[in-house]
Amino acid sequence: MFKTLMVALAGLGLSTLASAAPLVEGQHYEVLPEAVETRVDEGQIEVTEAFWYGCPHCYNLEDPLNAWVAEQPEDVVFQRLPATMGGDWNQHAMAFYAAQELGILDAVHEDFFDAIHENGRRLTELDDIAAFFADYGVSEEEAREALTSFGVKSQVNQAHARMRAMRLMGVPALIVDGRYLVTPSSAGSLDNMPQIVDALVEKVREERAD
Repeated sequence: MFKTLMVALAGLGLSTLASAAPLVEGQHYEVLPEAVETRVDEGQIEVTEAFWYGCPHCYNLEDPLNAWVAEQPEDVVFQRLPATMGGDWNQHAMAFYAAQELGILDAVHEDFFDAIHENGRRLTELDDIAAFFADYGVSEEEAREALTSFGVKSQVNQAHARMRAMRLMGVPALIVDGRYLVTPSSAGSLDNMPQIVDALVEKVREERAD
């Protein structure tokens, strides 16, 4: 069962991670039992965030993660993967892919998080999501069509298959190159997660250069 990971209150500071001991498998990150196929061009490094809109830790990770993404070179490709475990999780995954299909995801993503965690809205019912999307240049009818479309349902199913392949135990989680898993517990804090990912991205570069 997916569950929201509790954030560790103690952990290595950013300066320690950056300048002292190297990363240790099983301490700072885990290696997935089986690598999952990445969806980037040759020479690029995929970094995937598994998240759920209803997860407060995922919400709190947004600012440090967005700041990290903005600084990445062209060989790093960041992707979001909405977690799917039935119920509200699937409804929010459906909202993610419907917003993507409607071309409003970039505008909606942060506001959807805010509506849930700052304004106390659940946004799990189709009509509520459609009404929310209507503030972003689409009609409620268009939003409902997207939310119930075959394409969106297929993407939710594919996301579920990908989550199972990664054998994730909770969110938020960051997966580097389909192999390396970083969680709040392994990183020591939410703020440390991008720092660990940075080191793992460099590790992948070095592995490919050998």
